[in-house]
Amino acid sequence: MARVCQVTGKRPITGNTVSHSNIKTRRRFLPNLQKKRYFLAEEDKWVTLKLSSEAIRTINKNGLYNVVKEMRANGAKI
Repeated sequence: MARVCQVTGKRPITGNTVSHSNIKTRRRFLPNLQKKRYFLAEEDKWVTLKLSSEAIRTINKNGLYNVVKEMRANGAKI
């Protein structure tokens, strides 16, 4: 599960690099992933997640427990 955000599911996408002379070559756009370690107080344990910057903002807004609960409802093993 390399280069995939565990919360949002963001993954690399493909596109073109376009030079000044309009020559197009294929490239990959990689998500901005960060490995973050959070303490899940409700379960008294640490969890390490591979997150995009959008997912980090989502956790800051909604709280870690709510995000993990939603991930588990969607079938993720945390």
